Amino acid sequence: MTVAHELLRRGAVEERAYQVNIARACLERSTLVVLPTGMGKTVIAAIVIAEVLRRHGGKVLFLAPTKPLVEQHAASLRAFLVVDRIALFTGEATSPEERELLWRENKIVVSTPQVIRNDLRTERISLDDVSLIVFDEAHRAVGDYAYVDVAAAYKEVPGRLVLGMTASPGSSAEKILEVCDHLGITAVEIRTEYDPDVVPYQHDLSIERIPVDAPDVSKEIRGLLQVIFDEQVERLKKIGFLAGKPKVTLKDLLAAGNEARKRLDSGVRDGRLYGAMTAQAIAMKANHAIELAETQGLGSLRSYFDRMETEARSKADVQFLKHAKVQGAMKLARESDVEHPKLSKTVWVVREQFLQKPDSKVIVFAHYRETADRVTQALARLPGLRPVRFVGQASRGEDIGLSQKEQVDILERFKAGDVNVIVATSIGEEGLDIPQVDLVVFYEPVPSEIRTIQRRGRTGRSAAGRVVMLVTKDTRDEAYFYSARRKERKMHQELDRLRKELKQRIFVGDPGGETFVTAAPEKRIEALREEARPEPERPREPAKKGQTTVEDF
Repeated sequence: MTVAHELLRRGAVEERAYQVNIARACLERSTLVVLPTGMGKTVIAAIVIAEVLRRHGGKVLFLAPTKPLVEQHAASLRAFLVVDRIALFTGEATSPEERELLWRENKIVVSTPQVIRNDLRTERISLDDVSLIVFDEAHRAVGDYAYVDVAAAYKEVPGRLVLGMTASPGSSAEKILEVCDHLGITAVEIRTEYDPDVVPYQHDLSIERIPVDAPDVSKEIRGLLQVIFDEQVERLKKIGFLAGKPKVTLKDLLAAGNEARKRLDSGVRDGRLYGAMTAQAIAMKANHAIELAETQGLGSLRSYFDRMETEARSKADVQFLKHAKVQGAMKLARESDVEHPKLSKTVWVVREQFLQKPDSKVIVFAHYRETADRVTQALARLPGLRPVRFVGQASRGEDIGLSQKEQVDILERFKAGDVNVIVATSIGEEGLDIPQVDLVVFYEPVPSEIRTIQRRGRTGRSAAGRVVMLVTKDTRDEAYFYSARRKERKMHQELDRLRKELKQRIFVGDPGGETFVTAAPEKRIEALREEARPEPERPREPAKKGQTTVEDF
């Protein structure tokens, strides 16, 4: 059964109760939709867009954080909607003059937020006739990200409607509420994998952790670099930073550097602050080198040392490279031809997948481009494998990025089967609609629950999927693995608590499902702090059974 609507292509949208119920709620008030990856957030957006255009006309703005995602959403909307005037905006694809004309001529504009922010600032466009803005990956609406500025400008438009969509809103209620506040959102619709109306559409997902041992030479190099790290931490503590930090993390180091810089910028005359800045920079370099040695391999470490020797400019660079322990680490790295066992393990895991299912599609995620290069080259040696590296647009020296056209082309070739393995950096994490991926490999765990969910969500979308995580024993890999798992568990708990605390109206499953009550967004944070409960509204009439039509909206 499909959803019937005059602006939806016939047969294009399968009717799923949870999607229709959520879309109906989104038409009543600005809403954040939290839905597991692969459960059709774009479908919900298409239903809402169709009905907004039917009711109100005007223009719809659909924002997504990356250019490949913008291309993908534009293609999806063209497939779902009977609307000819759909324009795509990116800095690379359109000039400012072209965008000004396209903005006037089109009913739907799909864009990266930075482009819209810039065009608003230069007054090339106005949001006055926009009836709806869709913010995909809405959890990004924090800090100085462009979503925040676009939403702030839209708050001045009477009768505005906002639809935010995310699979990973964060691990605390405060983060979720911050996103709602920035986007001017007045309701939250939440589903988890365990809700009764979502469970029928979930597919089995096998998650396997494979421990690997760091090579002995990597452990020896780590010991040398750890001495440097500890020395610089002690130096910072003597100057007055990192007080009460028995185990200093990267986050602590960044905070110390920011504090020293802030004091200098404010005009404080203290020579020790310059010493603190140098110590912090050296500690950061040692920390990064340890991570490469432990989790990536000596090839990556050698490249890091080589680049620093070639480009060394700062006092910290010179001091770091001259340190006897660094000289020892460089000697060990350059004399050894031992590769990190993760590389051979990745090849083995992918090979086994294709032996079991020759028409498989696989994504390997690697944090560093150089690692992605090495993995791609290793996989290319296997018969039948056609791997391609998938990275962002920025070029770094001889490492040339991919253009938007090249990124889109790779994804199309992957869908068609011409490419059967994508080796991606973080650019492949968010929202890319790739039809069934059979296997996702994490070359290393990431400490963010949001990024973990995004990577994992590339598989198990339309059929059973498998995730393999490579974890180097007794290294930060293990800490990142457990950190992400702990944060994700907390996030699910917070989502359940948020539903109960704020009493959002959510139709779970069929009309007889659980119902919550909507609270005004402006009162949310205050209500949580005071543990107060807002007055409940009358429950809505239950949805009709049978095919959903225009009249149901």
